[in-house]
Amino acid sequence: MVKKNRNTLRSHVTTLGLDRTPHRAFLRGMGLDDEAISKPFIGVVTTAGETTPCVMNLTPQAKAAKSGIQEAGGTPREFTTISVSDGLSMNHQGMKFSLISREVIADSIELVVRGHAYDGIVGFGGCDKNLPGIMMAMVRCNVPSIFLYGGSALPGHWRNKEVSVLDAYEGVGSVMTNKMTVDELEELEKVCLPTVGACPGQFTANTMGMVSEVLGLALLGSSMIPSVYSERLEVARRAGIIVMKNIKNNSPLPRDLITKKSLENASAIVAATGGSTNAGLHIPAIAHEAGIKFTLEDVAKVFDRTPLIANLRPGGIYHAKDVYEVGGVPVLLKEMLENNLIHGDCITADGRILSDALKSVGKPDGKVFLSRNQALSETGGVVVLKGNLCPDGALLKVAGLQRLVHEGPAQVFESEEECMEAIKKRAYSEGTVIVVRNEGPKGGPGMREMLGLTAIIYGQGMGEKVALLTDGRFSGATRGMCIGYASPEAAVAGPIGLIKNGDIITIDGNKRTINVKVSNQELAKRRKKWIQPDLANLAGSLQKYAMTVGPANLGAVTHSGNVQWDREKVISLGEDD
Repeated sequence: MVKKNRNTLRSHVTTLGLDRTPHRAFLRGMGLDDEAISKPFIGVVTTAGETTPCVMNLTPQAKAAKSGIQEAGGTPREFTTISVSDGLSMNHQGMKFSLISREVIADSIELVVRGHAYDGIVGFGGCDKNLPGIMMAMVRCNVPSIFLYGGSALPGHWRNKEVSVLDAYEGVGSVMTNKMTVDELEELEKVCLPTVGACPGQFTANTMGMVSEVLGLALLGSSMIPSVYSERLEVARRAGIIVMKNIKNNSPLPRDLITKKSLENASAIVAATGGSTNAGLHIPAIAHEAGIKFTLEDVAKVFDRTPLIANLRPGGIYHAKDVYEVGGVPVLLKEMLENNLIHGDCITADGRILSDALKSVGKPDGKVFLSRNQALSETGGVVVLKGNLCPDGALLKVAGLQRLVHEGPAQVFESEEECMEAIKKRAYSEGTVIVVRNEGPKGGPGMREMLGLTAIIYGQGMGEKVALLTDGRFSGATRGMCIGYASPEAAVAGPIGLIKNGDIITIDGNKRTINVKVSNQELAKRRKKWIQPDLANLAGSLQKYAMTVGPANLGAVTHSGNVQWDREKVISLGEDD
């Protein structure tokens, strides 16, 4: 029988006491001996699989983390959870399941970690929803945790320039307008994604990878290492060692790391890099798990005071590999700290204070990362718009935009598919505001991402000649005058559900406004005639999600937040008097 250790661990609920004899039998059935059973149990979770290139490199990294855990005196327990590829679910009904997967990932990790009473977590994610989903689970479980992003793919090369899968998306529109031949697009298709790993631009995965470092859930300097570099294995091993150190100290815990200040830092890194608008959805969701109300409006305040000082695709030039080669995220953080753009007194993953951890970091290179006085714009690459059309906010990525003001008549579509048919036929006019509604968290349900639409519009040469407004989401790769996350959504009688073809919509990125030129009285009259969408035909995960999901401006979360887990009660269940 395993002897009781004075340093009580969560896992002791499964390993100590006479009545835990069957539990230990199961552990022995996995090849564990007395020594292994007496050590801290660490869940090593990945989203590894063959669903997307983004996650195909995670298993070796998990093995390296397990090695570090064992080296530091722990017993690793490897398990996996799901991954839904945004790339492969794009532009069809499958995209409804992408954002839902974030919740399933968080829930599934919680179920294993709490069900098995693990003492800590090392988690690896590689695709857009993997990253926030795993981080949400870590904060919810509040056991010592280290997150590691699996890294992005190397960019491809085509006709003397670096390319990514974004070029393939936009190439579709170029073929439609005879700017590219089908043969040229086939060439591009075959070279734009030459390795495993996530998309290499400052899209959602890389944005949230940076966020993980800034929040203190990931090791500083870890996120921008390319997916295929062997250096990742050593970083993963070190993560295993550090999580064991944090278990010994019982600090820092995820909820020590997720504070108002660290959330503001996370928002600042998104703005400074022209990152994905999806961060405006995920940062509030992570905050929600810590019991902190941090809304889209809070994100917006940080965006407005943070200059754009990184030149990254899609608004800029460079890829994640280039960020790695100029020193990674810490270089940008150091420049931001020295210019009072972030809080330096937040805690890092290894327990250091952020300002101390950045002391020996170098200066920006001046191309990929710029100094404060070289800022590409004085406010961040993403802004939040508000007005009578989106009273709770909507997101516009301004990085790379040539103009920030647009006014035109609405052309309304009730779904992405309906809009796509019109886009393919080029059945829209310059100056139009294309409106795609009923694609919000509840109305979709699932809040689809619309890179398929925006990339084709851009490829057709109309990227900044029209605007696109939706209560759905956009990819981090989206560019052009594209406004998403419109709140409240159409399915709850938000104003976007009340507008009609021909209504004049005014968008002003400088003033942060979005309005429809329709009186309040007319909107009220239309609301009385509005019919609630029928969700009765839904089943399975879509039905459960639609019944529980909250608004986009609060993170599109599916539970009340900050449900405390009574650690003492859990431990007492397994103690033997």
